[in-house]
This record gives sequence, structure tokens and C-alpha cells, in this order.
Amino acid sequence: MTNVEKPRYASLSDLRISDEQRKDGGRGRRKWWIVAAVCAAVVIIVAAVASFGRPAEVQVAQVRPGSAADRAILNASGYVTPRRRATVAAKVTGRVEVMLVEEGIHVEAGQVLARVDDSDARAQFAAAVADRKVAEAAVPDLKASLDQAKRDLERYRSLVAKGFVTAQDVDHQATLVANYEARLQQARDSVHAAVARIGEARQNMENCIVRAPFSGVAVSKDAQVGEMVSPISAGGGYTRTGIATIVDMKSLEIEVDVNEAFIARIKPGQKAVATLDAYPDWEIPCAVRTIIPTADRQKATVKVRLSFEKLDPRILPDMGIKVAFLEEGDDVARKAAAVMPADAVRGTESAPFCFVYSEGRLVKRPLRLGEKLGSNVEVISGLKAGDSVVVEGPRDLKNGARARVKS
Repeated sequence: MTNVEKPRYASLSDLRISDEQRKDGGRGRRKWWIVAAVCAAVVIIVAAVASFGRPAEVQVAQVRPGSAADRAILNASGYVTPRRRATVAAKVTGRVEVMLVEEGIHVEAGQVLARVDDSDARAQFAAAVADRKVAEAAVPDLKASLDQAKRDLERYRSLVAKGFVTAQDVDHQATLVANYEARLQQARDSVHAAVARIGEARQNMENCIVRAPFSGVAVSKDAQVGEMVSPISAGGGYTRTGIATIVDMKSLEIEVDVNEAFIARIKPGQKAVATLDAYPDWEIPCAVRTIIPTADRQKATVKVRLSFEKLDPRILPDMGIKVAFLEEGDDVARKAAAVMPADAVRGTESAPFCFVYSEGRLVKRPLRLGEKLGSNVEVISGLKAGDSVVVEGPRDLKNGARARVKS
């Protein structure tokens, strides 16, 4: 017979919880709730302390000095271009013998830049001089013969009445006089032709001298001694077509492309402010000189040219430049003391303020604002150029609070 294990509890009464056990279990659960509550309070306190001690993250922007360009109604970009620029070439084809120009030198109008081989022109000049001498030598002989023929004609005319000569003799002598007159005139014309050939040869020699057409600066040297130059590109890649390029620095101006949709905002004489890409902090006053009366079909732009109010040696041809066109009648000299982003302004319209970030702390500054300048605003008082103002951060920023700039 198999042994059967007795049940652990013989009856239902054995499952009853005694009063002592019931009291001990309640106290244990209350202890756990108390521990959990204390831990939660500690976590909350630690988080609050940590949050209070952690600096606020903010984004800042620099307050910059005001400029006339802040009031621009239109912006455009272009290049500095001279009204007078010339690539100087020789009038004749020849080999360069002397080169007297270098990049960067100042030249005066008529100054010799180079000389081309003029041996052929000199030979033509010598031949023309010899022809003139020959023609001039024939003139006195023919003039003497003409004078003698005229005297003989007068005698024949006085003798014909006495019957010593016939009328035919008189006619023959008159024909001889006319012949000498024609030959003398031909000799004189030969002298004039020789003189003209001398002038032509002299001009050919002069054409071998390359001179500056106007005063300016040589910006490029396009040929060297020994190279062939020609006014036309007939020699292919072995013949230069220019000696040097001269720019009149007094004729520098600005050329920009303006979208044709905004060209109605531009008027001749309108004030503007130009900024060279090489000197972004230098504002150059200028004015619209002319609007080219044609549009570019491909780019849908119109060329506008502006004159500098005052030239400066730092302004060079082909420099990139940006132009801010001002409201018609506005003054270039009028500019705001300081400009800040409008996003940094807090408070109300009657009591604006901002937070300045300085050495890890926030400083509340009351402001006196001027006119709105696009996304910026003019600052009359309360800030100076170079201050760092908060443009983005928590709404509950306070004066003196710790802060750090977002990376």
C-alpha cells in the first residue's frame, strides 16, 4: 500500500491569520510607503537644486555700429569698372625692340611705351629724301630754259613785223615756251610728291613708336622685347595684338545689375553706399550716374552705373562691390549710433529692454529705440557697439542669472 503524504493544513481553521500576524504586516507596508515617499522627495529636491544651479542656455548676437546701408531700399552687387580703359597696340606689324612699360607704373598722355623695329620705315624715308633732292635739282635748269625761251619768243614777235622771221617761227618758239612751262610744273609736282613721301615715311617711323593715349596706370604688360606685334591678329598665336593695357584711375565707377522688377526704385542722382568686398567695414558714398536704357533678356536685369563721390587709391578696377541704394532724398551721412537684432528686444513698446550677456551673467538693460531697420532696430541709448545681447533663450530670464551661450 502506497504511503500518502498528509496535507500541510488539516482544516480551514489552520489558514486563518492571527491578530499578531495581521498587526505586523500592516506596519511593514507602511514602512515601505514612507521610504518611497522620502526617496521621491529627495529626488525632487536634488532636481530642483540642480535646476537652480544650472546656467540657462541662450543665443547671443553682437550690437554693431549703425551705417547708412541699414536704410537701404534696394541692394545690388557688381564690380568697379573704368570708363576709360585701353589696350594699346602698335599701328604697324613689327618686332618689339624696346619695352618701356611695366605693370603698376603711372604714365602720362603721349608717353612712349614701346618701340617697334622701324628699319623699313627708315629706308623708305631715306629714299623719299633722295627723290626730293633729284626733283628739286631739275627745277632750276628747267626754269632757266623757260626764261630763255620766253626772251626768244619776245624777239621773234618783234622781228616778225620786219620780215626777218616768219609767223611759223613765232609759233614754234611759243610752243617751246609752253613745253618748258609744263616740264617745270612737272618738276615742281615731283618735288611735292617727294615731300609727301617723306611725310609718309616719317609717319611710318612714328607708327613704330607706341605712346599712351591718355594719363593712367599700366595694369598689364602684354608683350616682350623680341615678340611680333600687330594691330590685327594675323599671325595666330605667335603675334601679339597689344603692348599694354592702360586704365584711367580717375574714371573709376561702379557697374551693377539691378533686377528689372525693381529698376523703378532707381533714379539718376540717387544717393547710395558702396562696400568693397576687400574692405567690408569701409562705406563709400556714391551716386547713380546713369541707367543704361536696355535690359538683359537672359538675366532680366538692367545695368546701373554709379560715380564715387571721392576716389581713393584702395579702389582698384574689377574689384567686387556691393551697393545699397538709399531712399530718394536721404542723406548718406545720417546713420544710427548702434543697431541690434529686433529679436533681442523684450518688454513692452513703452518700456523695452534686453538682456546683455557678460562674463557668464545676464544684465538687464532698458532701451531707447529708434526706427525699425528691416530685421534690426536702431538703438538710441542703452547699448553700445560690441555688446552681446540675447536673441533666443528661456522666457523666464532674470537680471543677474547665470547663462551660457549655445554652441
